[in-house]
Amino acid sequence: MDIFLSICLGTGLSAACGFRVFIPFLAMSIASLSGHLTLSHNFAWIGTYPALLAFATAAILEIGTYYIPWVDNFMDAIAAPAAVIAGTLAAASSMVEMSPLLKWSLALIAGGGTAAVFHASTAFLRGTSTAATGGFGNHAVATAELGIASGLSLLAIFLPVLSGITVLMLLMFVIKKLFVKNAGRRRR
Repeated sequence: MDIFLSICLGTGLSAACGFRVFIPFLAMSIASLSGHLTLSHNFAWIGTYPALLAFATAAILEIGTYYIPWVDNFMDAIAAPAAVIAGTLAAASSMVEMSPLLKWSLALIAGGGTAAVFHASTAFLRGTSTAATGGFGNHAVATAELGIASGLSLLAIFLPVLSGITVLMLLMFVIKKLFVKNAGRRRR
């Protein structure tokens, strides 16, 4: 059961990394310092005060840049590989008492893959918003991403099974939208 909870926790945090890179790490740092989250041995540094300060600063800067029209699209390009790496690390850090092979395999596939899917979908949404509104509608996208990243991070930490279910539902929604859109293009 502990492995299942670790996987749900890691997947939820990884999905949140797809929306915002630093919000999940800030939440993990706070939760670890307050005793609500046990981190994998090699990732105990996340639960230190210097890390908390670094994650808080990075999160504030990241949030701010997504509210600047056109800079947000540039940030999406930079954040794509960062989201995959962050998703992998978030998953690995939350998987305690697991063999290294299983931990890193799950972290790469479930963690990095989940972060990549959600980051790509939000980048596409932001691009669509930029094209439709000249970038001025992106504030709504940025606010939604921030809310989802924060909510998923908290849900993963406090209710990991529910976060796992939520991530699966969101993945099915994104995949369905992708296939429906591509099926519509093929019919033309």
